Amino acid sequence: MAGLRWLSDLSDDARYRLLVEAVTDYGIYMLDPEGIVSSWNAGAQRCKGYEASEIIGQHFSRFYTDADQKIGLPQLALTTAAQAGKFESEGWRVRKDGTHFWAHVVIDPIRDRDGSIVGYSKITRDLTERKKTENALQKSEQQFRLLVQGVSDYAIYMIDMKGRVTNWDLGAERIKGYLSHEIIGHHFSKFYTEEDRAKEEPQKALDTAIREGRFEKEGWRVRKDGTRFWASVVIDPIRDDKGEIFGFAKITRDISERRQMQEDLDKARETLLQSQKMDAIGQLTGGIAHDFNNLLMAILGSLKLVRTRISDDPKTIALFDNAINGAERGITLTQRLLAFARRQDLKTETVDIAVLVHGMTDLVQRSLGPSVAIESHFPFNLSSVKVDANQLAFQHPATV
Repeated sequence: MAGLRWLSDLSDDARYRLLVEAVTDYGIYMLDPEGIVSSWNAGAQRCKGYEASEIIGQHFSRFYTDADQKIGLPQLALTTAAQAGKFESEGWRVRKDGTHFWAHVVIDPIRDRDGSIVGYSKITRDLTERKKTENALQKSEQQFRLLVQGVSDYAIYMIDMKGRVTNWDLGAERIKGYLSHEIIGHHFSKFYTEEDRAKEEPQKALDTAIREGRFEKEGWRVRKDGTRFWASVVIDPIRDDKGEIFGFAKITRDISERRQMQEDLDKARETLLQSQKMDAIGQLTGGIAHDFNNLLMAILGSLKLVRTRISDDPKTIALFDNAINGAERGITLTQRLLAFARRQDLKTETVDIAVLVHGMTDLVQRSLGPSVAIESHFPFNLSSVKVDANQLAFQHPATV
């Protein structure tokens, strides 16, 4: 209580002086009309390094760099304060030990009752740490900008909340074909196909990015010249310090070559699988045909032997001849199957197609049964062809 009574007994000037002396984060002092330091507080001593006895009576220009002194900045500051009512700026200042610090400076003129300037009040704050942070951030942003501009395999750009392109990099120019002045301000749906625009895919992508924190998908996109490319697309929302979304970062990569390579690989795998299937069929066919051929050879041998011992009855002879012909045709067919299974080299010869087909008709007819009628028609002057007769004959009944 005694302290409060003591403080209340002080004059306004005394209380103000105590307030100024207690401030240590700001250098608060006065200058006379010529710029001579006439007062000094603890904040000024901490900021600039001078004690009151060392600086009072000295011109305040000693706080400025040599370069600023040469261009008359100290006097310009006083003149501006006198004419405009205030001088405020940021810049480099010099401590007692010669080191520089980044300062925010405010100079106000002090006038008497007649309006004449009797001095200036000067407030200085050391913002060196903030300046370092700003410089580091600026350098980081510059490096990031250079990094983005140096990436040519990816299109990296931003769009606003309405989907309009707000910046453009070299990668985007290379991939999509637009120059920056041609695309900035336009809606990014321009990169989508007509089919996707009809399905509102661009807006769905932004909605997904907002809802899930990211949108990622592959699909067709359209270049400036109308050609399409297969793209990998990632869209991320950009938030401010309060967490509010104010735009989107969009990264697009042309992966057309990778997709084509994948399709070629899939086709190669399918071809290999088909080849393996054919190998399996060939092996199975070869085994069956070999066994069947042995059976037919035995049957044919037996038929021919019995044929020599039967009576001369024409009907009986005809039946045996048909059986022998069928066995021989069966042997021919199994030999063709074996040739297919073993992948034997083709033996080409000149073949009359009509004769070959007519020769297979009886075998096919027996396979199909009496309910199916077979008719063959060939041009009168049909030319002969050079083929492997066995392979062609094998294909003919399979086609039928």
